[in-house]
Amino acid sequence: MEYRVKLEKTEEGYAVWCPGLPGCWSQGTTEDEALKNIRDAIKTYLSTIV
Repeated sequence: MEYRVKLEKTEEGYAVWCPGLPGCWSQGTTEDEALKNIRDAIKTYLSTIV
């Protein structure tokens, strides 16, 4: 399954969240790190609601 994410540059790096999964967000110092972290966050999120 695929989820759309939003990525925003901040003073500290990048913030990323998944609008389709309330409360599912992460961050990273680089864009790649933030995207990797949100993948992990989505997996964790989905494993807790099953």
